[in-house]
Amino acid sequence: MPDTASSTSPTIAAAQQDMRTAYLGGAPGLFVSGSVWVIAGVVCLMRSPQAAVWALYIGGALIHPVAGLLTRLLGSPGRHATGNPLGMLAFATTIWMIMMLALAYGISQWRIELFFPAMLFVIGGRYLTFATLFGKKLFWVCCAALGLAGYVLATRHAAPVVGAFTGGAIEIAFGCILAAGQRGVKDAAPASA
Repeated sequence: MPDTASSTSPTIAAAQQDMRTAYLGGAPGLFVSGSVWVIAGVVCLMRSPQAAVWALYIGGALIHPVAGLLTRLLGSPGRHATGNPLGMLAFATTIWMIMMLALAYGISQWRIELFFPAMLFVIGGRYLTFATLFGKKLFWVCCAALGLAGYVLATRHAAPVVGAFTGGAIEIAFGCILAAGQRGVKDAAPASA
């Protein structure tokens, strides 16, 4: 007897393709998130590490809407299809990340130099699920880069500003790689049609 649920719901591959199309493979989100890290680094230099914590949090709250606007300006919808089963995974990881922000904030109250390394682990962990959301193994590499950076910065007792700029550099670099790959897919699509 055929499974009627699977015949009416999209396959994982189709759901991932919808996510890649809707959000340009995640590249705009990485650019915006990386920019928030850089802004936090500037705030750290000009004000204080404590102010940089709040810059990262406030800027972080704006990542999704700003990335959505950027995605729409670049010609994609910035929204996945209604009923895409991966939408709930994206939502669940957002809730998990918000819960981890409280932990990272507590760490900042204990030892401010560990805040940005902790956040590198939090954001890197979230990118593990992006590998499933977008069907791109490159997010595993991004997670590893963020996690390794967080570990090195923590063990070296790096200044908070170094952590902020490191997070920005890694995310922007991976945003560039994803954008280049996404552009290649868009360029190839008309030729195969």
